[in-house]
Parts: sequence; structure tokens; C-alpha cells
Amino acid sequence: MFYWLMKRVFVGPLLHLVYRPWVRGAEHVPTEGAAILASNHLAVIDSFFLPLVLDREIVFIGKQEYFTGRGLKGRLTAGFMRGVGTIPVDRGGGKASEAALRTGLKRLREGGLFGIYPEGTRSPDGRLYRGKTGIARLALESGAPVVPLAMIGTDVAQPLGRKIPKVMRIGVVIGEPLDFSRYRGMENDRFILRSVTDEIMYAIMSLSGQEYVDVYAATQKARIASGQPAAHDAPGRLPDAPGGRPRPDVQVPGPPEDGSSTSVG
Repeated sequence: MFYWLMKRVFVGPLLHLVYRPWVRGAEHVPTEGAAILASNHLAVIDSFFLPLVLDREIVFIGKQEYFTGRGLKGRLTAGFMRGVGTIPVDRGGGKASEAALRTGLKRLREGGLFGIYPEGTRSPDGRLYRGKTGIARLALESGAPVVPLAMIGTDVAQPLGRKIPKVMRIGVVIGEPLDFSRYRGMENDRFILRSVTDEIMYAIMSLSGQEYVDVYAATQKARIASGQPAAHDAPGRLPDAPGGRPRPDVQVPGPPEDGSSTSVG
């Protein structure tokens, strides 16, 4: 709570002043009770700006390495990550996904907001990648609604390799909550988990206007690192949207024309 208050009182106003973040659909976030906020993942700063546009505290999971750095830089990094609501989780080894699931379930059972990036890692090129089914299992086991949302512009402000974000307006578009109570008790059915995940990813795509690639982002990064052709360079082989749905006719949203912090429609 101390770090959250520090963010609201000191860090938040500074980021608001410099980057002037805008939000559309903030009314879709429940004012009380548990909810899962599912977002695309374009840059490290996604976890910094999303909490700025919400009135409620939200927590994420983050790599343990963010909290174990040495020296002044390490302490500052750890303090800042706690300040934006990040919970350290050891993501190495086969138990990583279980650790993340337990962390999320604990938060939701306490009636809080839990933020998650279904792609599992940052997009390597600004496209939307295949969602991992952990979010579906989390939704079915907790019974909490899933609120899809899209970060806008964070990849432009902080492309891969850039540490200090460029000064520009950052946006957040929030969609209506998704209810998956019809699948209660089916969290061990892999077909249901994939269907639920694809529905969530389609909702995010419909908010963000991103191009979709039906490959895991981590796989794409590995292909790029090894010099192999990127998956999206093979036209016609991949669906245009999650679950084989038709691509939604959506353009990447922009900030309000009047310069305000909220956008309607």
C-alpha cells in the first residue's frame, strides 16, 4: 500500500504531466470486487501507464530479476516496480505458470484487480500475438470477469531497446467485461481453454486495431533471433484473427481531439 500511495501522490502526477495519458472506457472497470484486466503488451511501460488511468489499485506479476538488482539502480528499479503494483514471480522452470496462477488467484479471491498480458511477453513488432491459455484457466477457476483492454502508443514511445520513453501521449482503451461463467468447472478442458483465450484475444484486437499473428510472441522472438523468416511473412498460412474469426474492421485508436484525458466512443 505504501508504494501504491507513493505512485498516486508523486510518480503519477509527474507522468500525467509529461505524457498526458488518455483513456476510453474506464467505466467498464468494476468499482469493486475481483476482475482480471487482460491487455496487449507492447512495452515495459505498459505496467506504468495502465494504473495511472484507473481509480483502483491493480497488480501485475513481474520477473524476479526486477527485484534482485544490486546497487542504487537495482534498488530504484525494485522500488519503482513495487510502486506500479508488480508482484515478483520466479518465471524460470516448469512451475512458472503455476506460480503466476496462484498469485493471480490469491489477488482475485481478495476481491482485487489483477492485470495480465495473455501474450506472455512483449510483442516484438507491435502486432498482436497468440494468447496463452493461463488467462482462461485463471478466469474459470476464479469466476472473475475478464476486462479486455488495449495499450496504445507505448511501443512507439518505448521501442525494444529504448530505456527512457519518448515524450508523447499514451492511450488506454478498455472494453466491456467478458463473462465466462458458462464454462464453470471446465478449466481442465484444453479446448475450452483455447476457445476462451481466443475470445479474449479477439476482444483485445477489436480494441487495439493491431494486426494479428497466430504464433506465440516468444516463438516469434526466437525465430527472429535465429535469423528465420517471421511467421507473418508467409501470407495465407495464418488466420487473420484469434480462433479463425474474420478480422475486425478497426483502426488504431487515437487521443481525444480536444486534448482531454478521456475519449468517448
